Amino acid sequence: MSRKGNDYRRKRLVELSGALSGISQSVILDGELVCLDDEGRTLFYDMMFNRAPAYFYAFDIMSLDGEDLRDRPCIERKALLQDVVQAGPQRLLYVDHLEGEGERLFEQICERDMEGVVAKPKASPYRGLRGKTPWVKIKNPNYTQAEGRGDLFAAGAWFCIWSLFTSSSSRCALSSSLQGRRHPRRNPPIW
Repeated sequence: MSRKGNDYRRKRLVELSGALSGISQSVILDGELVCLDDEGRTLFYDMMFNRAPAYFYAFDIMSLDGEDLRDRPCIERKALLQDVVQAGPQRLLYVDHLEGEGERLFEQICERDMEGVVAKPKASPYRGLRGKTPWVKIKNPNYTQAEGRGDLFAAGAWFCIWSLFTSSSSRCALSSSLQGRRHPRRNPPIW
């Protein structure tokens, strides 16, 4: 949502609900809406101003056919997520994981001008807002699309979690919620 109260998410929700309605299973996915350039990099402003088709990058799965998966280890959830995404429509993309080479991955993220990475222990459950999480978000300090982004969002909003809900009856809904909290003496969010 912009500081002037414009909701930029609405059009994207409608657009992707139709594009992702072909998922045959009932799932709740955690992910991010993105627009991509020819090299697969995200284009934040194209997303905000509807200049390119949107994709849903799925990086975790919380529920599959009614079963709550949040207490399962991350590595098990990733395997289930990969199966769902491979069988899904083209606008649903799987965010792969890499074991043991985090520093090299982060270097490549920075070289390609990407926003950052999230490090998750492979045995970790999905905690979200239910409790402390061992996940660590590591941001690229030189990410060029970070400039001026704070002005686009309403005060009190830090990051957006997009969830994709589908059911076996081919209904699809996307929702988003702004999550986060501020440290009392610092401006940046605590991830």
